[in-house]
Amino acid sequence: MQAIRSRDTKPEQLVRRLVHAKGLRYRVSARPIPELRRTADLVFRPVKVAVFIDGCYWHGCPQHYVPPKTNSGYWSDKVLRNVTRDRDTDKRLQEAGWLVLRFWEHEPSTSCADEIAATVLSRRLGSKGALHRNG
Repeated sequence: MQAIRSRDTKPEQLVRRLVHAKGLRYRVSARPIPELRRTADLVFRPVKVAVFIDGCYWHGCPQHYVPPKTNSGYWSDKVLRNVTRDRDTDKRLQEAGWLVLRFWEHEPSTSCADEIAATVLSRRLGSKGALHRNG
């Protein structure tokens, strides 16, 4: 499991590059709430937007997750714990006034970057909606 990246994955890097090209600046792999031991892939602190780009296998994508053939009990439980933690993270961040955007690694990077940019710019302009995207 040491070889599995928890940050700087290819889908994450591509989305970051596209968001950066749109002129937006962000924190990478940062804790939106310092006392909460959870890190978001992109954090826009001034407007309280946390972005997560979830891997299909590790976060149980409904379209692409395939249970493993070997040691299936262990791995299926691990993925279930990840999904449960994701929902808990969403809830805690929302309670603290954050907007959570979640994308799957298989989603087109350009559409993810467009949605992130539109959301951040919208919140900068003060139209703070109660949006929650759960890709």
